Amino acid sequence: MKKILILGGYGNFGKRVVEQLADIHNTELFICGRSEQRAQELIKTLPQANAKLTALALDIHSDALVHFVQQQRPFLVIHTAGPFQAQPHQVPQLCARYGSHYIDLADDRRFVCDISRLNRQAAEQHCLIVSGASSVPGLSSAVISHYHKQFACIEDIDIAIAPGNRAERGEATLRGILSYTGHPIRVFSGGRETVRYGWMSPRKLNFGGRIGQRHLANVDVPDLELFPGCYQVQRSVTFQAGLELPWLHYTMVAMAWLARLKLVKNWAPLTPAIFRLSERLRQLGSDRGAMRIAITGKNSTGQPHQLSWTLYAENGVGPYIPTLSAIILARKLINDEPLPSGAMPCLKLFSLDELQPHFDRLGIYYHVQSNTPS
Repeated sequence: MKKILILGGYGNFGKRVVEQLADIHNTELFICGRSEQRAQELIKTLPQANAKLTALALDIHSDALVHFVQQQRPFLVIHTAGPFQAQPHQVPQLCARYGSHYIDLADDRRFVCDISRLNRQAAEQHCLIVSGASSVPGLSSAVISHYHKQFACIEDIDIAIAPGNRAERGEATLRGILSYTGHPIRVFSGGRETVRYGWMSPRKLNFGGRIGQRHLANVDVPDLELFPGCYQVQRSVTFQAGLELPWLHYTMVAMAWLARLKLVKNWAPLTPAIFRLSERLRQLGSDRGAMRIAITGKNSTGQPHQLSWTLYAENGVGPYIPTLSAIILARKLINDEPLPSGAMPCLKLFSLDELQPHFDRLGIYYHVQSNTPS
């Protein structure tokens, strides 16, 4: 029986990971968090699970985690307990030391991009350490890799995410965003590295479909650092996200200005109060979200080529999307499918086609526009 340790197992993303792995025979899922009671409550909602489900009170910052991994040697650790901003690599380091496979849903730039420092140790232990198995860079890189063959060269990549206001959100995710609101972000623009500011440079983008126009602003994600080299981008990589309610979105923009002017040092300590307020406003807006990836460049004949891939998530299923990369990789490992050893960001480890069954199950769909034949 393969032991799977899910950190943050009853949280916003963790509980969805548990739901999607609970059908696998011959596995034991340890649902971990500070509250064993909350883990037990999640188990009660999954009476038909094929996996053995075990509640476990475990803090990622405690010695108890070290003892558990050392004694139990789990086959796989899935880390969903954010925020990952400023979080050290203690959990993946622990896994690399004892040979446990590791996957996280981190979207923090430094956490994901610096995971390769553990590559030698992980390779020696023949385990896979993957960071960023989430919407970014997991899903976003799967999309770009799928369409990369249409381009002889890529000049620009522009990625935008617009969740619905009613979609369930996590306090850890909000804390991560607030930590860089109004703070400088290094981006690749004009063929060189330059600086933008978190939750600034606001613009509108029409996602089409039932989503329509949404407001966007700068966010700091690993893609901004990984994609220029990975896809040999010549000009720019842009990543923005936004809130569905315009007045709420521009409140965040105003907060960014206050931080940039150094009138507020860091908004993250106010996360609990801001999160409570956002929860009170959840009934406003819709449960529909979208993600658009636009690629601009030249095709094999040297002609200008543009491609736009837009994902639509309705009926509140948006929060499942950040879990899908981790689910695909976890199932590959559990089924002993070939994967490399070592430590790496989640780039080119699975295909867009492997996401399709999950999209179909959740009712997620996408639309592709291209100015030349596929």
